[in-house]
Amino acid sequence: MAKAFEAIHIWYDALGWKVFPFQKQCWEAYQRGNHGLLIAPTGSGKTYAMLLGILDEAKKEKAAARGLQIIWITPIRALAEEIRLATERAFKGLEMTWTVAVRSGDTSTTERAKQSRDMPQVLITTPESLQLLLAQKDYAKRLSTLKCLVLDEWHELVGNKRGVQMELALSRLKHIAPNMRIWGISATLGNLEEARQVLLGDYYQSKAHVLIHADIKKPIQLITILPKSIEQMPWSGHIGMRMLKQVVPLIEQSESCLIFTNTRAQAEIWYKQLLDEAPDLAGLLALHHSSMSKELRQWVEAALHEGKLKAVVCTSSLDLGVDFRPVDTIIQIGSPKGVARFIQRAGRSGHQPGAISKIYFLPTNSLELIEAAALRKAIDDKIIEPRPPYTRCFDVLAQYLVTLAVSDGFRKEQIYEEITSCFCFQSMTQQEFQWVLNYICTGGEPLKAYDEFHKVVVEEGVYKVVNRRIAMRHRLSIGTIVSDAMLRVTYMNGSFLGHIEESFISKLRPGDAFWFAGRFVELGSVNAMQALVRKTAKKSGPIPSWMGGRLSMTAQLGNLLREKLYEAYYATPKDAELKFIKPLLHLQAEHSIIPATHELLIEQFESEEGFHIIIYPFEGRLVHLVLASLLAYRLAQINPISFSLSANDYGLELLSDKQAEISEAVMHQVLSSKDLLHDIQAAINASELAAGKFRDIAVIAGLVFQGMPGKAVKEKHLKSSTQLIFKVLMENDEGNLLLNQAFEEAFTYQVEESRLRECLARLSQSKISIKQLKVPGPLAFPIMVDRLRQQLSSESLEERVKRMQLNMR
Repeated sequence: MAKAFEAIHIWYDALGWKVFPFQKQCWEAYQRGNHGLLIAPTGSGKTYAMLLGILDEAKKEKAAARGLQIIWITPIRALAEEIRLATERAFKGLEMTWTVAVRSGDTSTTERAKQSRDMPQVLITTPESLQLLLAQKDYAKRLSTLKCLVLDEWHELVGNKRGVQMELALSRLKHIAPNMRIWGISATLGNLEEARQVLLGDYYQSKAHVLIHADIKKPIQLITILPKSIEQMPWSGHIGMRMLKQVVPLIEQSESCLIFTNTRAQAEIWYKQLLDEAPDLAGLLALHHSSMSKELRQWVEAALHEGKLKAVVCTSSLDLGVDFRPVDTIIQIGSPKGVARFIQRAGRSGHQPGAISKIYFLPTNSLELIEAAALRKAIDDKIIEPRPPYTRCFDVLAQYLVTLAVSDGFRKEQIYEEITSCFCFQSMTQQEFQWVLNYICTGGEPLKAYDEFHKVVVEEGVYKVVNRRIAMRHRLSIGTIVSDAMLRVTYMNGSFLGHIEESFISKLRPGDAFWFAGRFVELGSVNAMQALVRKTAKKSGPIPSWMGGRLSMTAQLGNLLREKLYEAYYATPKDAELKFIKPLLHLQAEHSIIPATHELLIEQFESEEGFHIIIYPFEGRLVHLVLASLLAYRLAQINPISFSLSANDYGLELLSDKQAEISEAVMHQVLSSKDLLHDIQAAINASELAAGKFRDIAVIAGLVFQGMPGKAVKEKHLKSSTQLIFKVLMENDEGNLLLNQAFEEAFTYQVEESRLRECLARLSQSKISIKQLKVPGPLAFPIMVDRLRQQLSSESLEERVKRMQLNMR
């Protein structure tokens, strides 16, 4: 009798590899016909846990597999090449003649055409490229042979609109290939069962699915880089340059190293400063982020994999899955503001089963020392953030329906059944679906007089696009990632460097130098959304920043931060970081108090700027910004007064020119959840927030067109178009689903209403301690510095900060 998975065992034995129990569980579950979700740490062998069970089954079949058998979805292009290499290695090891191909935004037109004529057995692609496949004529015939769809790094998709794209695509593929099995691969999530439900849709109701955990302990060692004394550590800041000299030895003693930053601008700055500090690293140090050209990124990835580079300064562009075996050191610059993100980055080192993942944490300011201790506790206690899935995304649905109409068309009744099988649209009514159909056919009631919104026609009950121009523009617009208008940065000789935001380039004049992609370049001219540059000997100039760069602390990390702050002062801390920061906390206690876990600290003091109220919920910057607006509004209802607002991850500041009445009774009143929605709308201008969200919704839903390749619409024109449409809909179509979605998204994801309610519930039950101070303490200092950064003054920020510090001594 043949041994189960005999071909795999023979290959593994030849390589000296061991079959892990979770891998065998996956192979068995797949061959039983199950769908499933595999939870496994980085570097544990999860790719082969999924792939080999499929290949083994195909190898046993007598008839040769024809056509596409496996679609492997990856959220990032850098991961696709690694999966391709692993797949080819498996083909060779199992003696199979299958072919594998990659299809992404980096794939050439020639290669795509070749794939369409003769599909490989395994196709590695992205959510956007899968949608483009559904936009091709006869896609159903091409995809009908599909046996399995694997969603890699599912945790990166489940909580965004790319995940909604995948839900819709799966609903169609289930109909085209009814025997297809669906599998997800994910790191640990705080809402695993919900993530499985989103993945499987209506299949979740059956019993033919499994959840498999890899029983592999992945130890993570967190080492905080500390200065010689707490006085050397800044109280505020987000760059961490004061610790630069301590990073260089870590790079030099490593075979190879990844230095993670939270933003592209920070990556550019650190790369430049490291080269200035250690010129010997030239040629051994590289830069990697998503705005760099594909060629530059691929060169860095290959050089790192081959051991030619000593270090790479990077962003989340290298967070996921890419198997860089030589990497032995990870350095995280500044707090990643979330546990899952930190664990993912730590997993890039020790990228083999059982190996220790070692990560150095470089705090950019003193209070991030407490975050380091909180992260360690989260890792030890296995506390991971949930990724709440998006629901009722009518913009993605409208795009998807036009995609189907561009290809072979669809019938209303059948497609409604498929769509409502998705988690995202399970509550959608027939009336709402009819509204979306009317929208893709006419643009809706206020816009039906304009031909450009008449995209889809109905012929004999089939919804289809017959206009070639509309079809072409739609294919160019498929996707849910919307960013500011980006310009191509290109040398005069045509060499492509990457993309940069239009808003940055608009501030430069021809001849100005700027730092981009790890070098100084000089701006020549801007033409047709392309910035032409030349090499320059200039050694100074601005470094670009990209929108959305500042992360906000998660609720889970906030809870642990409050615990660790209390432990650091009132208990005998074991964490080196908490011992190190004790002198700063003693200084805080001298001025005010260290709040207990269930205590809300409020500090009041007067300065030459006015009267300050500092409140410390420790809930994250985004929650604090909304909370500051809410409290300012409610306090003004009690006693008319105007406030200036500022916030960071630890607290918020209300600054006014006259003293506000603050007491325990008043604070319980203003922290109430009563009439919360009404008061938020009154406090923060809900229409303005919704208008900002509507811009992205309008792009995804096809209300506005971002332009042809090389001829993108200018950002100011795009904004003016969406603002005009938003105004028209507000005045004439209050029942518009896209308009309603904009308000819902503003409150759910920008205001974070549910998290704000939880915060208010906690604060209303907390002990309220109000302290009258003569000068601000260490906890207040970073919040005030954030406000000073936004002000214009003849006095430099550094001078103002020094003066504030002197007042605190």
